[in-house]
This record gives sequence, structure tokens and C-alpha cells, in this order.
Amino acid sequence: MKSIPQIEPSELNSRLQSGEAVYMIDVREDEEVAQGIIAGAKHIPMGEIPSRMDEIPRGNEVVFICRSGNRSQQVCQFLKQQGFDNMINMSGGMLQWHADEE
Repeated sequence: MKSIPQIEPSELNSRLQSGEAVYMIDVREDEEVAQGIIAGAKHIPMGEIPSRMDEIPRGNEVVFICRSGNRSQQVCQFLKQQGFDNMINMSGGMLQWHADEE
């Protein structure tokens, strides 16, 4: 199986700052998202992904986000097995996103 493409938080931030429309899905739990979410990201908790796959665009690039990059990587691998393409994992997750802001 091909590995899942990765994007660094700094690269994602640059793309967003330049005005690029990037489809993002945050798979963290409600209490984690309450602490902050990247503007424009859709929230679908990891456990709800199997029942909400119809909300994930097929064929379009989709960046998946979690706290550290592990859960979003697992979601990307699961969706790849379901026939989805163009999924990208944000490596380092929100921990790295916030570290890059400092």
C-alpha cells in the first residue's frame, strides 16, 4: 500500500495565508476542538468517520488533522482502504501547528 502523503503545519499555514482553499477535516474529540481549531476546518471526530464518510469529498485533496498526527494518519489509512484518494495527513498535528506559531 502506498504511504499517506504528509504536509507540515507550516506548509499548510502558508497555503491558507496565500488564500488557497484547502479542505480540512479535524478528527479530534469535541473537548480538544473546543481548545481551538484551524479556521475553515470541518470537525468529524475519528470515531464518527465510518458513519460520516459521505461528508468527505472523493477525488479532492483533503487534509486530516488531529492532536499529534497519529489519529489523522490512521483515518487516512482507513479511508484509503475504503477507496478514497488524495488524503493528506498534517504531520505533528495541532501540537506542531501551535509550536510553529510561537
